[in-house]
Amino acid sequence: MDRSVAQGRPADPRAGNWSNAQSVPWLAAAVGVGFVVLALAVYTRTLVDRGYDHFVWQASAFLEGQAAIRYPVPGNDFYQDVLPVPPIDGVPRGLIPFPPLPAIILMPFVAIFGLATSGQVVFVGLAAIDVGICWWMLGRLPIRFAVRIAATAFFAFGTVFWYTAQLNTTWYQAHVVAIGLAMLAVGFALGVDREAAEVAAPSASPRELLAVAGRDGLEVDGRQFLIGLLFGLACTARLPVLFAAPFFVLVGSGGSWWRRGWSAGLGAALPVFALLAYNVATTNHIFHPAYDILYRAEATYYPTLGYNLDWAIEDPRYIPQNLAIMLFSAPLILPAQWPDSLRLTTDAFCTLPGATRGLFDVECPLAVPNDIGMSVILTSPAYLLALPALRRFRTSRLVAGSAIAVLLIAIVNLMHFSQGWVQLGYRFSNDFVPWAVILVALGAEAVARRGAGAVLVGGLVAVSILINAWGVAWGNLLHW
Repeated sequence: MDRSVAQGRPADPRAGNWSNAQSVPWLAAAVGVGFVVLALAVYTRTLVDRGYDHFVWQASAFLEGQAAIRYPVPGNDFYQDVLPVPPIDGVPRGLIPFPPLPAIILMPFVAIFGLATSGQVVFVGLAAIDVGICWWMLGRLPIRFAVRIAATAFFAFGTVFWYTAQLNTTWYQAHVVAIGLAMLAVGFALGVDREAAEVAAPSASPRELLAVAGRDGLEVDGRQFLIGLLFGLACTARLPVLFAAPFFVLVGSGGSWWRRGWSAGLGAALPVFALLAYNVATTNHIFHPAYDILYRAEATYYPTLGYNLDWAIEDPRYIPQNLAIMLFSAPLILPAQWPDSLRLTTDAFCTLPGATRGLFDVECPLAVPNDIGMSVILTSPAYLLALPALRRFRTSRLVAGSAIAVLLIAIVNLMHFSQGWVQLGYRFSNDFVPWAVILVALGAEAVARRGAGAVLVGGLVAVSILINAWGVAWGNLLHW
């Protein structure tokens, strides 16, 4: 059995120079800092002010002792996703439905700079820190140093996290917060698990599982409780992350599946129940009612998106059309005209004599991203490196937990009426990327051991980075 994941040593002697991360700690620290600086430079260089800063207004409302933001008022009268409520003390106000953790993070900045605070700039900095957290988390896996570098580069620049980080409007700020907290929870879970790749718990019989539960009772493991608390905080930024909970039943401190799950569950319950209490206190509903109202408004104003008001906001009947976006949606190749949702001008283009298409020619493009989303494999082909890791699904708790987390989060998001439009790629993949990048790293390690496998790993990561650079450039050209 492979006990190496949390013991700080490679599972196979052929894992090469993974030990560099332990034997030369200053080198690992230097590379991690370098990744943060590079990410900050790239994200800042591609940042464009989009004007959507709901959480700045929410932070301002909290500082006023109110849950509802001032709305509509000059500066936010164009905002989407706000539910108007009756004025308070003569001030027009509205409720935003998003979990408030990003606004809480912004409160110190808003207290100093007021509504001039740029949430985009603050969260660009946090996104760069997320890259450093990813580097630290991957350092707890049995992978060689070069694979750790490749996997971190893939996360930072080869997934839609780059687009998320450089855009960082309201919807993306929640992703930045959730990813960082989730990666912290996962990294600590890896660090305290001393039997990390034992046979996955689901392979035990029901009688054995009940026996373990009875033996351990309600004893709480303090380290796993704190890990669960971090995980719960991530969920209060992006609720779909909650469905990664089985990972912390399979990986972490406590010694048994029951104590791990019970301890982490108690920790996660605190912030999650606090969020539900916040919803009840501000709206008299457990789940924010603004979502339903906004669902109906979006379905009415954008009929081409395929929403069906006879279906619920979360409905399994949305899975087929959303799965098609997630796996198969492609960019627009040699478009004859702009789709209505992308149209920048009513003038015809690519019809003038001698017109030639260009890679970044807005008037006559070779290809442009599809605004409803694009396949995660087309956008980030290095995700294919996760496949070799899945061979150990039945023998590694780490692989099983990561795969189950990715699958459950994906299913919940696929049932949602909206898939993140307007977007580059598939932005909801941000919800499961902390676990997907673990599978990519483990799979890349397995591939890199074989012949020219290192070239394949590097090639897939490089192509992923180039595709996302193309997408980020087009997102800025199209003012997404």
